[in-house]
Amino acid sequence: MLSRVAEAIYWMGRYAERAENVARFVDVSFQVMLDLPEPLGDPWAGVVGATGDEALYAARHGTATRDGVVRFLTFDAGSPNSILSCLRKARENARSVREVISSEMWEQINKWYLLVRDASTDQAVLDDPHDFLTEVKQASHLFVGIAALTMSHGEGWHFGRIGRLLERADQTSRIVDAKQALLLARPSELGASLDEINLSALLRSVSALEMYRKRHGRIAFQTVIGFLLLEKMFPRSVRYCLNEARRSLHAITGQPPEAGDTIVPERLLGRLGAEYEYASVDEVLAEGLHEHLDRLQSKLNEVGLAISQTFFAVRPHVQEPPAARTAAPAPETAAAVAAQTTAAGPVAAASPPAPAPQPTGAAQ
Repeated sequence: MLSRVAEAIYWMGRYAERAENVARFVDVSFQVMLDLPEPLGDPWAGVVGATGDEALYAARHGTATRDGVVRFLTFDAGSPNSILSCLRKARENARSVREVISSEMWEQINKWYLLVRDASTDQAVLDDPHDFLTEVKQASHLFVGIAALTMSHGEGWHFGRIGRLLERADQTSRIVDAKQALLLARPSELGASLDEINLSALLRSVSALEMYRKRHGRIAFQTVIGFLLLEKMFPRSVRYCLNEARRSLHAITGQPPEAGDTIVPERLLGRLGAEYEYASVDEVLAEGLHEHLDRLQSKLNEVGLAISQTFFAVRPHVQEPPAARTAAPAPETAAAVAAQTTAAGPVAAASPPAPAPQPTGAAQ
């Protein structure tokens, strides 16, 4: 498969997953603000913080407000992580590889983008965005299902799946980090009832409330964190995403999991997955939840960068003159080759939220 095609499918998966996760977080945050007896800290600033866009929001809008944050994260074309921006970039990547993806996938991502674009002019959506955000999430589920059922499960499908899973692990960690900051900001006299409201909202943010209750029953901080980070069977937990991304990476390289990790992305992902395979929630909390999640996001960045350098980076063959083949390349030639090696793929786009993975050039 051409590297530009693989890269476009990979970033199509990442941006589509990011659009869904932003919709999830905005929707649950909007609903939970109605249940809180009083504001805790700066809740809407925390919503922007989950995407890593605090500085951009402050420069464009100043103080975080409900209306400002909802518009910024849904329809603001100048926000690189708004739902509209993510779907525009996912659609551009899909357009560039229409000969590889199924026609049903293209039709669905096109309908999804048009749904969001048309809603951006409707003030009623901003006043009460719940129904709209529910449609965004359902459109994402439909896109993932169509891809699974209409695209051959070869290299292209696995690149899209890796992008989706790495993005999901990153977004789950960001949602957990933002919500735990609100829990720490609560006045102590408000007690456990407020903690349960926020923990329930955290579980709803990743559609985990029912599955959590079936497994654990009572909602408690430590158990919730363990479920979202370390649960083996829940498809939005960090551990599950890492394990499944590693399976798809092995499918691309043609190596069975038992054969070991032979390239840099496999080693990095295998090491990170092994950490979560044997970690305990006590160890995570002893390290400091915020510190642990920061470290996780940095390691996910490393995996994403390694995937870009291994599979997507252009490595031109430079043929030397016959007389010079035994000599070391001239300094300017080596520099030129190094510069060309960092060139990337097909679709120019805005950068993902810091510190999300940033391959040079294409769909950053």
